[in-house]
Amino acid sequence: MAMVEQKTKQKKGTGNLIKGLISGTFISERLILNNMRYVSLLFVIALIFITNRFQAERVEREIIKLEQEVRDMRAESLSVSAELGSVSRQSEVYDLVKERGLGLEELRTPPYRIVVNE
Repeated sequence: MAMVEQKTKQKKGTGNLIKGLISGTFISERLILNNMRYVSLLFVIALIFITNRFQAERVEREIIKLEQEVRDMRAESLSVSAELGSVSRQSEVYDLVKERGLGLEELRTPPYRIVVNE
């Protein structure tokens, strides 16, 4: 008799399992409600991963933007440096002074040092 009851319980358990899977109560009651701590932990970890991914993508976009800005500034620096080198030549300075009519004259004699003995 005990053997028959055990087989009946196994069949009912199997029947309940299949019935629970089809209706969805097995998943909601047994897996989720009984393991609520683990489900909440998995949810928190998933949120952290999603947030981390968005943060990494934002930082990567900012890095790309800053690298482009550095390239642009480096090119601008080179062009300004080349322009300064060409404008600061003595012949260019002389032409600019003459063009603007500042009344300055080019020094014809080399500079000399005045030494005072006390």
